[in-house]
Amino acid sequence: MIVLRSALYHIGFYVIMAAIFAVTLPFFFFLPHGAAMRVVRFWSASSVWWLRVAAGLRLELRGLDKLPPGGAILAAKHQAAIETFALVPLFADPTYVMKRELMRIPLFGWYTWKAGMIPVDRAGGAKALRALAARVRAAVEAGRQVIIFPEGTRRPPGAPPDYKPGVMLLYRETGLPVFPVALNTGLYWPRTSLRRYPGTMVIEILDPIPPGLDAKRFGRELQARIEPASDRLIAEAAASARPPPIPPEAAARLAALSPA
Repeated sequence: MIVLRSALYHIGFYVIMAAIFAVTLPFFFFLPHGAAMRVVRFWSASSVWWLRVAAGLRLELRGLDKLPPGGAILAAKHQAAIETFALVPLFADPTYVMKRELMRIPLFGWYTWKAGMIPVDRAGGAKALRALAARVRAAVEAGRQVIIFPEGTRRPPGAPPDYKPGVMLLYRETGLPVFPVALNTGLYWPRTSLRRYPGTMVIEILDPIPPGLDAKRFGRELQARIEPASDRLIAEAAASARPPPIPPEAAARLAALSPA
């Protein structure tokens, strides 16, 4: 049943995407930013809805009340593709920091550009990071919610953390608070599988890290907040009425954290 429902989800996902492209592409070059964001928001909300209907997989967001009105920086754990779009309908004007190469993908990349996503040249060194910091600061000042993945790519649940220095530079250069984001999405949406397991995955916004720390201390604090919170959400999923499969790395990590 899981295989069939997962297949149904994937088919519907691409049908929804194709239908949206078919309707909006003729007007692509005339879409202002606000209209482009409405298209992206509709696609995101439709995809999350179809995930619930087809695969029985729900998304619960916690801690949204912690965010101030207007702009903010969110540094999120990254386990599954869903966090690259599921947060879009929840914010007024979100933008993702994303690999520049993704914005060159036909159709998909065009819409990320039109919606004002922030490209990063990961091979550009310190100069590219400073330019990125300027774009992020400008986006927050314009009232946008900037979402960045500190580890740069998806990591399976329970994998050792691998936080990159880019988020530390952003924190230092922008002088803004950063909201850590924990999650357990990778349990239900495995990185190397097409299966989507039913249940309720959780994305949780944590208390902000205030500005003023040095970059290394900030990096340690960010990891110290996200990792235990994500472990807690993994343990919560494992103890639920319909637990998803727990990968060996996550199981070993939970066992190490359990009291003797």
